[in-house]
Amino acid sequence: MFELTEDQQAVVEMVRDFAATAIAPHAAEWDETKHFPVDVLQEAGTLGMGGIYVREEFGGSGMTRTDAALIFEELAKADPTIAAYISIHNMVVWMIDAFGNEQQRAQWVPQLASMEALGSYCLTEPGAGSDAAALSTKAVLDGDSYVLNGTKQFISGAGASSIYVVMARTADTGSQGITAIVVPADAPGLSFGPNEKKMGWNAQPTRQVIFENVRVPVANRLGEEGTGFGIAMKGLNGGRVNMGACSLGGGQAALEKSIAYLKSRSAFGGPLINQQSLLFDIADMDTELETARTLILRAADALDRGAPDTVRLCAMAKRVATDAGFNVANKAIQLHGGYGYLSEYGLEKIARDLRVHQILEGSNEIMRLIVGRLAVGA
Repeated sequence: MFELTEDQQAVVEMVRDFAATAIAPHAAEWDETKHFPVDVLQEAGTLGMGGIYVREEFGGSGMTRTDAALIFEELAKADPTIAAYISIHNMVVWMIDAFGNEQQRAQWVPQLASMEALGSYCLTEPGAGSDAAALSTKAVLDGDSYVLNGTKQFISGAGASSIYVVMARTADTGSQGITAIVVPADAPGLSFGPNEKKMGWNAQPTRQVIFENVRVPVANRLGEEGTGFGIAMKGLNGGRVNMGACSLGGGQAALEKSIAYLKSRSAFGGPLINQQSLLFDIADMDTELETARTLILRAADALDRGAPDTVRLCAMAKRVATDAGFNVANKAIQLHGGYGYLSEYGLEKIARDLRVHQILEGSNEIMRLIVGRLAVGA
């Protein structure tokens, strides 16, 4: 059911080679120095990773969501932080490609798909996290322009991105009053907060995005007024699958490190791998990741087909995979004993990076709420 095609195998091998040479050797340093490797992202863009499931007409790769899940897992084996940012960037490009008109697509998709320009997604606010429909950033129509005022919180890539897809309130009608607007980085009145000090994801900037009388043309609106919340939620379905795949990659890297360590470390008269209880731990870790991987691929397939249970499967997959990735990373630290707590072994970084995956793109509690409501028909 999930056997890779020859094309998919070739893509995975290409991404694996790129990640192993361009990302993995530098991941620890980028984390320590909070360096955002824009040059490496542009290199990823030349390989087609800037618009993975974007149509080919304006430079996208035209691949499937299943292809994307495979790609993000491979990238995250090298560095979950960089993989996660590329996921967010792809969500931005997809929104413009899927909901923009021909002029908008021609203007923005080519530079985003190549990653010559980077994109950020602006939904969350200081007072509106899980309750996204309560956002208060306003876009007031003034002639042939919108004037934006408000603040967005926890925005990945902020300050480095060239294009921001912003969800703003154009009417006081709840979720029906939200509109998607593309804001360029050079728009007067756009500014950014300081780079947040975070537990993980240090190699990508996270800042507030602040709008003070930011004027953009009405032509920058994606779709019609009031359709922004639907655009945001559809974008998040794919983002949840991608973030789950990133968690699988980080968890898989932690599992592989654990197997290598237990084979090389001797105690109690032989290699630790010979201890049955530790072998059971490895079996549980491998099983948890494989179970989650199966659900991720099923959700990705539902996205590709536009299946009626897409929302449910994406929520399930995100929750299961992000929990699995962090659980495996946490167990890997335990299996390494004191060495797992040292930065040189790389496990503490994986655990720090994966922890936020259980929160963003909709917290795992919200995923349970979505699944529960759909289950009971609420």
